Amino acid sequence: MKRNKKTLETDEGYLMLVDNLNKTTAELNITYTNLQNVVEPDLIDYYIYHAKAIQMRYKYLLESVKKIEDSYAKNPLA
Repeated sequence: MKRNKKTLETDEGYLMLVDNLNKTTAELNITYTNLQNVVEPDLIDYYIYHAKAIQMRYKYLLESVKKIEDSYAKNPLA
């Protein structure tokens, strides 16, 4: 029985998650920068809520990436 040796570097789902994680990190940095530069109370509220939403997406993506990495570490030939 022949098994396909799958690596994380060729797993399209994994690569997409990592790409989304990197984009989310950049978006979070932009939001923090914008938050530091606004003085209007409504905009401050907006950026606080926006940052919280991005943080939640970041947490979800990071956990998803870690699950894939952990499962690969346990069974790299799957």
